[in-house]
Formats: sequence, structure tokens, C-alpha cells
Amino acid sequence: MAVPTGPGVKQRMLRRKPIEHIEDTETTAGPKLTRTLGLWQLTAIGVGGIIGAGIFTLAGTVANETAGPAVLVSFLIAGVASAAAALSYAEFAGLIPKAGSAYTYGYAVLGEFAGWFIGWDLLLEYTAIVAVVAIGISGYFSFLLGEMGVHLPHWMLGAPSTGHGHKVDLFAAILCLLIAYLLNLGIKSAARFETVVVGIKVLVVLLVIVVGFFHVRSGNYSPFFPFGVSGAFTGAATVFFAVFGYDAMSTAAEESKDAQRHMPKAIIYSLVIAMVLYVLACLVLTGMQNYRHIDPESGFSSAFKSVGLNGLADVIAVGAIIGILTVMFTFMLGVTRVWFSMSRDGLLPKWFAKTHPTRHVPTRVTWIVGVASAVIAGLLPIGEAAELTNIGILLAFVVVCVAVIVLRYRQPDLPRTFRTPGMPVVPAVGVVFSVWLITFLQWQTWVRFAVWFVIGVGIYFGYSSRNSVLATSRAGEASDKG
Repeated sequence: MAVPTGPGVKQRMLRRKPIEHIEDTETTAGPKLTRTLGLWQLTAIGVGGIIGAGIFTLAGTVANETAGPAVLVSFLIAGVASAAAALSYAEFAGLIPKAGSAYTYGYAVLGEFAGWFIGWDLLLEYTAIVAVVAIGISGYFSFLLGEMGVHLPHWMLGAPSTGHGHKVDLFAAILCLLIAYLLNLGIKSAARFETVVVGIKVLVVLLVIVVGFFHVRSGNYSPFFPFGVSGAFTGAATVFFAVFGYDAMSTAAEESKDAQRHMPKAIIYSLVIAMVLYVLACLVLTGMQNYRHIDPESGFSSAFKSVGLNGLADVIAVGAIIGILTVMFTFMLGVTRVWFSMSRDGLLPKWFAKTHPTRHVPTRVTWIVGVASAVIAGLLPIGEAAELTNIGILLAFVVVCVAVIVLRYRQPDLPRTFRTPGMPVVPAVGVVFSVWLITFLQWQTWVRFAVWFVIGVGIYFGYSSRNSVLATSRAGEASDKG
């Protein structure tokens, strides 16, 4: 594919949305989202996106295979690195309280092509995350039914390539469609459901921590670094994907009652709450059971069974399903708001930016994402689906951390409700750590990303660069002057 070149092309790629006038795009004539979310609803969405597989699956896997009791250190390292990006997101969320998150920030600071690049990337990444989580929940659900003596037909229990007569992961596909239905009820109703479910999840985690504390044996912490200090750093690369979620939550900025004040707080609160729970849960997990005996797939359930608390182990399994469900909600919310923003800006057809006349949610893109994630969840094994999720999030972090540095020096006097501390060191830490984690990705991930990127470049130069709001408005201005 030949990419156009020349001064005009470069000018189009680098044109930026003026930050001082971004709020003007929210007009009564165009598609509009409803501002109904308060601080704690936003925080709940963030916590819902962060806490999930990290506690219920990854903690046990990393403890058993990579870090031992030092899984606690792995989470702390990942948390510090994630916090560097979170503080950058917080500054932008207070400065640009619009839907789109990293896409909007990149567009406003680094230019149209950078915004397109990260937005196009997140469409795939977030949709794949929804599918991966659905597959994970389906596995827990099938296990619980089996424990109760209910055995479903093999054809509906997994993707075709997983064997055993599997044809489709039906429960995972249906779950994706149910989340899409929930989001289409309206952000207020959906957020109320999310807040309640997140509350239940946090209570389950606290129950695990409190009860497990009385069964901790200090001898299980020795040796603390059985795989060496390098094992803790390797573990950090794995659990890093359990300490983001605030990025998807920040896409709801345009639906916040007071986004400039609440969004930065919600981002920081959600990460702090999640990290405290992660650290305490890791202490309990590795203290209850020697790391060699922790089940990599259901660490806490196996730990509680090892001390004779079988009933609580089943409660934890149910809590895991509930906990991971909220991750689906947060990331489907994220992808639909990124898509809505790109369409409203003209980078994708504005047909997609159409909102429901009374619920004021982007119904069309929500159902499209619901169906797309259902197809991925139903027909791909979890490993292949998971490989689609990694690179985009890390690239988004790089874009946001770089952009916050650029904007601080380019326009230092903009009214910021939150300022990233330690400038430019803190954002630079986020960039370095994200790039370092990218080096751990397999070549297949890069191939898939390259294919998706090439498709996106074709769409950008074939449609987006000529039809964006900035392109058409400037063409009109030029025509008027002529």
C-alpha cells in the first residue's frame, strides 16, 4: 500500500484539536453524552476495571511459577510503573474532560495521525479484552456447574480448536451480548449496576484477606525470593496487565458531572484501592500455602481448601466470576466511547456516533462491539484472544506520558485541575517501563498488530484525513476566504 507523501499530507497528519476549544464540540446539535456520573461511580468503574483476574488468577500463577512470595514485590513494581502513567492520565482527564481518553489526548497534543493511531489500536485491544475476560468467566462458570453435578454439552463449552468436541464457547458469547445490552440501558443504570457489583467484589476480597490472615504461617514466606530478584521483575511484567483499567474508565469523562475535578481523583483513588487490596491479598495467599503448592489457575480457592475451608473456597469462586465481570463492563464502556469520539471527530463515519434519543448512549457502536467480542469469545481459544490485548495498552501509555510532557512545556499556563508531580521524570518512568514491557511480547503479537495497523493506515489516508472535522472545517474556512 502506497502512503501519500508531501507537505500537505504532513500538515494533515500533524493538525491538532485546539485544547482551548475542545469543549465547544459538545453542542446541542451534535451527538451528546449525558453527564450523570459522580466521583464514587467513576471510582467504582475504575476499580471494576483493575481488580479482576489479577487477584483471582494472576497472583497464584506468578507466585507458583515466577516469583514465589515475592509476587508481592511484583505487584508493587507494576503498581509504581502504572502509577506513573495514571498520574499522566489524571492531568489530562482534568484538562480535557471529553470521551476518548488516550485517543483524544494524543489528537490534541501530538496531532491527528497520532490520535488516529492510538484510537484505532484501542478499538481492537479493548474489544479483545472483553472477549478474553468472557472466556475466563465461562471457564469458572462451567467449573461451578460441574461441582453442582450439572454437565453441559461439550459442543457449547469452548472454541473449535480447543478439542473435546467443542464448537463454540456459547456462555462467553452470550455474556458479551448481555454486557452490551446493559450498557445500552443508559450510563446511569449501567453505572449503578457496576457500583453494586464492584462493592460485592471488594467485600469478597476483604473476606478473603480477613479470614485468610488467621491461617497465615510465617514459614511459607521463606525463601522470599525463590526465583531470585529477577523473578520478581519478570513477575511484574506479567501482573502489569492487572494494574490498569483506569485508562478505560477515563473514556467516561464526558459522562461525569464534574469531570475536571472528579476524573483525576477517580483515577488515583481506583489505583490506590486496587493496589492496597492486591498487596494484602498476596500476603495472605503466599502465607496460607507454600508457593510450590499454589494452584496457578485458582490460587485462593486451593489455598482455602488446603486449610479445610472448602465452603469459603466456593464463595471465592463465585466472587471471582463477579469480580471479573466488572472488567468486561469497564472495557466495553471504554471501546464504545473511543469509537464514538473518533466518529464524532469525523475520522470514522458519523453514522457510528449516533446516540439514543432518550438514553444518550452510542447504541450502534455498543451493539457492534458486543457482537464482535461475542464472535471472538465464542470462536477463539483464550490464548489467541489474549495475544490481541497487550501491545495497544502499552502504546497508549507511551502516547499519554509523552503527550503530558510535551503539553506541559508547550502550554504551561493552561488551567489544570491536577498536575502530574515530578515532571518530567514521572511520565518518563511510565514511558520506559511500558517500552520495556513491550520487549516481552511475542513476535505473533507484533504480526497481528502490524496487520491491524496497515488496515488502519489505509482507512486514515483513504477516508479519515479527508473527512475529519478539522479537515472539513478548514476547507470551509479556506473557501470563505477565497
